[in-house]
Amino acid sequence: MEIIAYVASALIGISLGLIGGGGSILTMPVLVYFFGVSPLLATSYSLFIVGSTSLAGTIGNFRRGLVNIKTALLFGSASITTVFLTRKFIIPLVPKTILLIGNFELTENILMMVLFAILMVAASVAMIRGGKEEVSPLIKKRKLHVGKLFYYGISIGLATGFLGAGGGFLLIPTLVILVGLPMKEAVGTSLFIIALNSLIGFTGDIGHFDIEWLFLFKITGVAIAGIFLGGMLNKKIEGDKLKKGFGWFVLVMGFYILFKEIVLK
Repeated sequence: MEIIAYVASALIGISLGLIGGGGSILTMPVLVYFFGVSPLLATSYSLFIVGSTSLAGTIGNFRRGLVNIKTALLFGSASITTVFLTRKFIIPLVPKTILLIGNFELTENILMMVLFAILMVAASVAMIRGGKEEVSPLIKKRKLHVGKLFYYGISIGLATGFLGAGGGFLLIPTLVILVGLPMKEAVGTSLFIIALNSLIGFTGDIGHFDIEWLFLFKITGVAIAGIFLGGMLNKKIEGDKLKKGFGWFVLVMGFYILFKEIVLK
C-alpha cells in the first residue's frame, strides 16, 4: 500500500507538469485515503506539497519566458492575501462538530471532504469541456481588467485557503479568456500563482498544526520528481486528450468521495 501511495504522490507532480493543473485535486485524496492524514491537516500538507511542486515547475517555464510576472502579481495580490488570512484566522475557528441532527453528525472532516469532492466534480467538468476554448489561437492579449482579476483572485484564494487546492483548473481558463495569454504562458503563469498562493498560505498554518516535516518533505520530493517527468511527457503526449482523460478520472474520484463520506458514514 505504501508503494502505491508514493506512486500516487508522483502523479501529483506529473499532472502539474503535463497539464499545468490538477495536482492539488489529487493531493487531498492521496493524503487522506492512502496515508491516513486527517482532512483538515491534509489541506495544510497539500498547500506545501502543491506549492513546492508548482515552484519547481515554474523555474523551467520562467527560463523559457512562459511566466507573465505582471499578471501573476496582479492576480496574486488578492489571492495570496485571501489564502493567508483564511488559513491564519478562519480555519482555526472551524469547530470539530459543525452540525448535529439526531444521529447525524456533520464533522469538520466530513465537511472538508464533501466540499473537496464538489470541487473535484467542478474541476473535472472544466477539464472535460474546456479544452477547445483554452487553446484557441484566436484569443489575443487583452488589456488587464484589474477589477476582474481581483475578484477572481479572491475566489481562488478562498478555494485554496479552505480546501488546500491550488485552483489551476480555474486559473488557466481565467488567464486565457480574461487576460488573453497564450496557453503555454497561461500554464507557466498559473504554476507561479499556485506556488505563491500555496506556500504563503501554508505559512498561515505554522503554529496551528503539528507538522511531520520528514513525511512532508518525502512526499514533496516525490511530487517534484513527478513534475519534471510530466514536463518531459508533455512534449510527447497530446495535451487535450490527456486533460479530458484526467478530467474523467477526477470526476469518478469526486463521486466516489461523495458516496464514501455521505452514504457510507
